[in-house]
Amino acid sequence: MDCSGRLTWTQSIGLAEQTVAIRRFALRQFILWCWIRGLSRADQISREVLEEYQAHLAFRKKRNGRPLALNTQVTRLNPLKAFFKWLARSGRIATNPASDLCMPRVPRRLPGRIPTLVEIWRIVALPSSTTSGLRDRAILEMFYATGIRRMELARLCVHDLNLGENAVVIRHGKANRDRVVPLGARATKWLLRYLAESRPLMARPGDNTLFITDRGEPFIKNRLGDLVKRYLLKAGFSAKGACHLFRHCCATHMLENGADIRYIQELLGHADLTTTQIYTRVSIGKLKEVHSRTHPSARE
Repeated sequence: MDCSGRLTWTQSIGLAEQTVAIRRFALRQFILWCWIRGLSRADQISREVLEEYQAHLAFRKKRNGRPLALNTQVTRLNPLKAFFKWLARSGRIATNPASDLCMPRVPRRLPGRIPTLVEIWRIVALPSSTTSGLRDRAILEMFYATGIRRMELARLCVHDLNLGENAVVIRHGKANRDRVVPLGARATKWLLRYLAESRPLMARPGDNTLFITDRGEPFIKNRLGDLVKRYLLKAGFSAKGACHLFRHCCATHMLENGADIRYIQELLGHADLTTTQIYTRVSIGKLKEVHSRTHPSARE
């Protein structure tokens, strides 16, 4: 089986390189599994073979002895469904064996405890006034103000900012979609300080990347995550999903202050409103207000 044609097509329709890399890895893992079992042609793959591979993923153990998470299993299986759909549509196989493959059901988990507004202000105020501290403050303020994803922030360039309009253009977001989001006065203030006082001392000539490390290099996702974890741990919070915690805070606090969920969807760059609606189950400020006003035991 050769998946190179499918991957080339995936790139040609504009999917992000990270998405292509994930699909390439998933397809290669499947092809290796098939090769060990003497399956080398696409027309040898039946629904039963795919179900056997699905069971293999379900019972597979990671190095730490834990099973693959349901999200990981889905990430490995979705490229197979797309691959065999493409093979059938392009006439390379007669029928699509993955057409009615039942996927694992991934439960929608609520985010962990969301920091309050006071706690967020305490976290973003932790960086010092040093060169790197001003950069860190601008990063934390921007995470909270915009709900931006970690890799979206890492890819930002200076010319993506429109500080006169308190806005930023987020290019090549999830599913390769661009969007413009507001920054707010606080984030704009700290970005201006960072650009004026810190970045000129850190940036290499000709580099247009907005946020850079102490060595003048663009942030990779793990370094950016480690930076945010450091401040969360210092404030006494769990560092799990550090950068995403600010995204949760942004959405939850806006919702509690009366923002329409469709505006939050646009801000976060969600293609599907149901993804955004999880925050309606986290934001209980209005529910507590009604409960305290109407429930007999609350009034007592």
